[in-house]
Amino acid sequence: MTDKNMYEILNQVIDELTGEASLFALTTTEVNGVAVKSFALAPPTLRDVWSLTEPHAENTYIIYEDERWLYKDAHAEIASIGNWLLANGVQPGDRVAIAMRNFPEWTLAYWGAVNVGVAVVGINAWWIEEELAFALEDSQPKILICDQQRHDRFMNIKDRFPDMRVVGVRMDTPSEDVPSEDVIDYAALKDFGGDQPTPEFDTDSDACIFYTSGTTGRPKGAQLTHRSCINQLMGYVLSTYVYNISSARYHGDMENDGTQPPPITIVTTPLFHVTANNCVMQPATIGGGTMIHMYKWDAKEALEIIEKEKVNALTGVPVMSREVLTHPDFEKHDTSSITTMGGGGAQVPPDLVLKIDEKLVNGKPGTGYGMTEGSGMMCSITKDYYVANPESVGPPIPVYETKIVDENDNEVAAGELGEICFKSAAIFKGYLNNPEATAETIRDGWLYTGDIARKDENGFVYIMDRAKDMLIRGGENVYCAEVESSIYKYEGIAECSVFGVPDDRLGEEVGVAIYLTPGVTMTAEELRAHCKATMAAYKSPRYIWFLDRPLPRNASGKFLKRELKDALDTALAV
Repeated sequence: MTDKNMYEILNQVIDELTGEASLFALTTTEVNGVAVKSFALAPPTLRDVWSLTEPHAENTYIIYEDERWLYKDAHAEIASIGNWLLANGVQPGDRVAIAMRNFPEWTLAYWGAVNVGVAVVGINAWWIEEELAFALEDSQPKILICDQQRHDRFMNIKDRFPDMRVVGVRMDTPSEDVPSEDVIDYAALKDFGGDQPTPEFDTDSDACIFYTSGTTGRPKGAQLTHRSCINQLMGYVLSTYVYNISSARYHGDMENDGTQPPPITIVTTPLFHVTANNCVMQPATIGGGTMIHMYKWDAKEALEIIEKEKVNALTGVPVMSREVLTHPDFEKHDTSSITTMGGGGAQVPPDLVLKIDEKLVNGKPGTGYGMTEGSGMMCSITKDYYVANPESVGPPIPVYETKIVDENDNEVAAGELGEICFKSAAIFKGYLNNPEATAETIRDGWLYTGDIARKDENGFVYIMDRAKDMLIRGGENVYCAEVESSIYKYEGIAECSVFGVPDDRLGEEVGVAIYLTPGVTMTAEELRAHCKATMAAYKSPRYIWFLDRPLPRNASGKFLKRELKDALDTALAV
């Protein structure tokens, strides 16, 4: 972008909106002995956030197929869930696990728990039994709230959790045919009744624990607090105001105050990730907006919903936006209600940024950069600023301090590459039961992301590479070491190296180069079956190359992954 006036406007608006008299005034507070930026008027708990939605009582909150919840319906159900939990021995500081697809009950159970100080453990719905068992053993929730598929998996490991109480949501089997000691019907929670309970709990207590893929084969439970989630949420809302006002002023509208109609959005990605939970569900809620849940993502169905419900915001992994825009039925549907479309969880290809701007009548592209450990989005960009900078993730949101450092922890100059780090009240507390990983990731209050980035002269961030050996497939983090660990358990593997292969639809696919022990034979189908039996299916390699010689290494003995990626032809993979 060459128009300096755009940046001057942006910086001026940020200064105005974070000034002392503003709702988004910034201050410094101490968290875990470290002085960090925070919002001076941040509510102390998520229950206080939820209470702010009372004026939206008659607004539609959740839509799922032919079912609808008004905010007043949700308030009654959420209060009832909280009362049931307290009556059944679940107290502030305890944990409840939620394991299901994006049914409305995910959101309702989430608010029901966090409103009484009970931490929600988000269970990845893709996980197989062993992954599920690890998370339950690690987090020790008192209650597991699950749908039929997750219940069926849990039944295979239930003997390891004799004290776990299970609540069934939308079970296929009629509840009267299921022994009560095996599953409690969700209706018991919904119908318990009572006003919103208000037990006391601390702003720095856990609100949720979301598991991130583990570099050594075990996921890590990131502890997000009420304070961290609320500061991220306010930062997200602030960012929306900043870009609305800045873009309006750039086009000569000096009276625009940044307000907009309540969001109407499709929840396209799993609620067990911060992308959907913290960056879609929470902002939609605080804005009195409407969330539409789909049983499964389908671009044609999404187009029908957009037209019928007048959806004005659509975000997910980038492939979803591309599938909507390129669908054969796109021109047959009215998509003029959309004002913003974009993605997170993976880099948005620059051509897609421009395609969104071109094809939407009233909409602009938007994206952000964040991670579970940052409680959600830490940089953001949208509207004219994104069109002009399609390879950037935007400047840091003002509640996050930022630095980019070299391998010796020295800050680098603008334009130079280094690891990007953040410090804020929005940063997570740490990894559950893993002080070593916490100490490695948070140093002197700074979150070390492992991502390589640069800043331009205007403070816009560009994510260039990942320092961690990780790829992102359709918004899901896949740690190469975890997949390699699984593959090495299969007899006959002498060497293997896992890496990301570019994919137009999913961003990246899993690829692996393998050198077998001499004399061993193996098929790709056998290897994939092994992988799917030992970890979630999305981690199983799409591309497999069986090489006839050992893998190339550098002087220190490490495999040369980049050389492999450049040399191997996907057409020759099996």
